[in-house]
Amino acid sequence: MPRRSLGYASLLAAVGLAVATVLVRAAGIAADAAVGTVEIQPLLVRGLTAAAVLAAAVGAYLVVETAISRRLSNNRRSAHARNLLRLGFGAAATVGIAGILTDQWVGVLASLGVIGFAVTFALQQPILSLVAWFYIVLNRPYDVGDRVEIADIRGDVIEVGFLATTLWEVGGRLVSSGQPSGRVVTVPNAAVLSSQVVNDTALFEYVWSEVTVQVAYETDLKFAREAMIEEATAVVGEEMRRGVGTYQERLERTAVDLDVREGPTVNVVQRESWVELRLRFLARSRRVTRAKNAIYERVLARFNDAPDRVKFPVSRNR
Repeated sequence: MPRRSLGYASLLAAVGLAVATVLVRAAGIAADAAVGTVEIQPLLVRGLTAAAVLAAAVGAYLVVETAISRRLSNNRRSAHARNLLRLGFGAAATVGIAGILTDQWVGVLASLGVIGFAVTFALQQPILSLVAWFYIVLNRPYDVGDRVEIADIRGDVIEVGFLATTLWEVGGRLVSSGQPSGRVVTVPNAAVLSSQVVNDTALFEYVWSEVTVQVAYETDLKFAREAMIEEATAVVGEEMRRGVGTYQERLERTAVDLDVREGPTVNVVQRESWVELRLRFLARSRRVTRAKNAIYERVLARFNDAPDRVKFPVSRNR
């Protein structure tokens, strides 16, 4: 049964239970029945009323949740909306049912305050994670679908719950190439408040990366640099131009002033026995490893075709 239809069915059931409650009172059903000193009718009325409140809360949640999900085409906003609705309707239903069953509304609210004070000390970490969830919803350091790094755990966000964030792991102990490992990692939301959060895709889905090649001092550095730039341009040139354009648009909205080039560049780093040529380029976060492999293969092939101009170091210290 669709969730919306199930919601309407729950609301209809709530109305039926409410009508049954009125009939029990009006008709005096079980008015004289008792078990010991406990009268049956008040218990029956409270039970039916509590069931009506629960059915109404469930039905209202399903109807509202379905309506919001249809209006919000963005899965990220929809996930946050569902969490907020679950929290709100759940809290309202809990207070309502407790008040009905005990018939002590003031006492219930006071008890919830005392219990909440005690639970704060007993469950500090979960409560901190819940507070962090509110922080995530309001400030959005990351959202569903983003590639992030939280407390040294890197991955793609697949769910942001009340207490924890679930990631598809990227890299980690099993994989060293920056590729998905296939594992699912759960990170407590409290980690967001106590450690840095790195987001690769929130405002800008591109990242800068490097390919490093070591060559001997006898190498024609001008030729090597030009060759690396040409091969990198063949792989990521067009995509990099689009990415740099977006990057510059983002920079214009801030006070940061940077000189960003539209194509790959090569930096030269001197080492004791060789020279490092570091090719810097821009690529989509989820395609960096693929781009690096393609660039590296093309650059090595280009260098091997010019052995008289490119020399590789032979020192074992490498």
